[in-house]
Amino acid sequence: MMDKFKRVMKLYDDMIRLPHKTEIARELRDEEDLFLLLLYSDMIGIPNPVFYYTLELYPYMIEKFHDWHLRMGMEHSPLDGIRCC
Repeated sequence: MMDKFKRVMKLYDDMIRLPHKTEIARELRDEEDLFLLLLYSDMIGIPNPVFYYTLELYPYMIEKFHDWHLRMGMEHSPLDGIRCC
């Protein structure tokens, strides 16, 4: 009985979340794009006052850089220091 109730609750929860999944995914992607723009802003000529602190994040974020610049409509990497294509 309890197992059946849990399945019904899971189904209900999935039905409620389904329309909002794409919105949530889009918002997360937009936030990540903004973060990457702020992270690499110093390399594209926008002053970044916290460049020293963001420098240590580069090795972790370089893997996502390729997807980011393709989403931004850039065919090749806009940065001279980062070759991903």
